[in-house]
Amino acid sequence: MSTIDLQAYARRTGITTPLRPDLATLRSLAIAHVANIPFENLNPFLRVPVQLDLPAIEQKLVVDHRGGYCFEQNFLFREVLREVGFDVHGLIARVLWGRDEDAITAQTHMLLRVELPEGSYLVDVGYGSMALSGALALIPEEPQLTAHEPYRLIERDGEWRMQALVRDQWSTLYRFDLQPRYDIDYVLANHYTSTFPESHFLHTLIVTRTVPGRRHVLRNRDLGEHITGSETRRRTLQSVQELRDALESVFGIRLPQHPELDARLDALPYPEA
Repeated sequence: MSTIDLQAYARRTGITTPLRPDLATLRSLAIAHVANIPFENLNPFLRVPVQLDLPAIEQKLVVDHRGGYCFEQNFLFREVLREVGFDVHGLIARVLWGRDEDAITAQTHMLLRVELPEGSYLVDVGYGSMALSGALALIPEEPQLTAHEPYRLIERDGEWRMQALVRDQWSTLYRFDLQPRYDIDYVLANHYTSTFPESHFLHTLIVTRTVPGRRHVLRNRDLGEHITGSETRRRTLQSVQELRDALESVFGIRLPQHPELDARLDALPYPEA
């Protein structure tokens, strides 16, 4: 049984309305979560272990005002939903963003399936720059509105693909099946993602926050503000202080007291011309 502190989570995410296991609450929780708990990979970037036990995740994301990546984010969100009274279980996906549709990738992403009287819904508060600000009905081929871009689900022979409409083109984020997963599956995938020498989370700083009307994205020194239905604003962060200021003010992160943080930030590469 979940033992999460819902009051602390509500304060962290700014939720003030009563929490009920219904579709309206599910959507509002997802929007509030991605707006207030940023996606960030500072732990693997600093070679700090990523822990998936609930007390550690709750301490980091809720109490310490940090963020986390997909396993931490969706693990926390799953336990919040269970505490509210939702029927929810986890799924696992193969990321395809920026890759060929037929690429064979490892199962390194967690998402959630929620059962409601209206049917099955998917939520995913942990997909970085394309975090799902809402909930999608498990219905194939039908474009569905969110608080940001439209999304849709494609199904072929029991395999599903999550797609988003980006620059007037449907792009696949990942593919998955509907087999419920055990926590040990995420522990194994998390270990691979956070320690495998070729994992980009060890070498690239990725921080995102999805707020109403825009998405803030930091990739190394490149800070972007993607405005819904409009242009993208970008600037390059030159100094360690600029990086620290952005992490704290744009993304709302209380930076960890790590002896190597400033050195790692200073060594970040500049965007290619």
